[in-house]
Amino acid sequence: MDSQDLQVLAALRGWAAEGHRAALVTVARTWGSAPRPAGAWMALRDDGRVQGSVSGGCIEDDLVARMRDGRITGRQPFVLTYGVSRDEAARFGLPCGGTLELVVEPSPDLSRLADLAARIGAGQLVRREVDIASGAVTVADACRGELLAWDGRRLATIHGPRWRLLIIGAGQIGRYLAPMAQALDYAVSVCDPREEYSVEWNVPGAPLVPGMPDDVVTAMLPDPHTAIVALTHDPKLDDMALLEALKSPAFYVGALGSRGNNTARRARLLEYFDLSEAEVGRLHGPVGLPIGSRTPPEIAVSILAEMTAVKNGVPVTRPEAVAPARAGCGLG
Repeated sequence: MDSQDLQVLAALRGWAAEGHRAALVTVARTWGSAPRPAGAWMALRDDGRVQGSVSGGCIEDDLVARMRDGRITGRQPFVLTYGVSRDEAARFGLPCGGTLELVVEPSPDLSRLADLAARIGAGQLVRREVDIASGAVTVADACRGELLAWDGRRLATIHGPRWRLLIIGAGQIGRYLAPMAQALDYAVSVCDPREEYSVEWNVPGAPLVPGMPDDVVTAMLPDPHTAIVALTHDPKLDDMALLEALKSPAFYVGALGSRGNNTARRARLLEYFDLSEAEVGRLHGPVGLPIGSRTPPEIAVSILAEMTAVKNGVPVTRPEAVAPARAGCGLG
């Protein structure tokens, strides 16, 4: 599954091969309620075709008009700002007086784009820097935790799998969860020492990592951009992963099982293992939002929904009256 960055890069390179001129537009900064976050990309072709997005649509229309009438031309990057006044914000569909600052590259360097695409396609985390004054572009390795930087003169954007997901368990739920997470630009890896499950694992781009769950969690050095989800439904395996995951900075740690199973798991982790109340309290179990999930793809959707809420800082609340999970193994 291609990330949005790869789709924009593919469009730019494909259009160039067809003889079209194309610009690259990046959201550098936002104020107020802006439709798209800083770092969002859009490719804009000379005839008005677009790939990607920088707003809800009205700004795209204005950029298309600028491209067609020759206001976006040459090779020098420049800055465009939309929504400075309330009237202009309303004109361009920016709610609550939102403002967008865009960096426009009328003719991005195709060789640099090819390098960037290759690095992203290889699963690397990459920093791309654009100097507005000189037009120089550099592409280099990035470190986890790096963020977009913009000082009005230089724009540094981060591309590639900035978020990681380790799935413990190569069963049916994992087979749906892995590609769904990849669509959200997670770098996905899987651990399952059970040969009867691991031998059948064949999800493209989601490698099977050998070893026991606790060792695999420790070796991956979880950071605040890491999620770990235990799905084997075997306490001997899931608990091994949770022992290390709950002590790590991972932003999300979840475990499959019913309410009863997860209550017992929490008691077990507190009584027999070196985990504090706060560490055990980080566990999302039953894993996923309570949306009545029953099938493996539904459970995968609920897990990703909860991961997304936690990642975005949205409080996750569980209603008191939720139908119990069937067969003691659902979400609860």
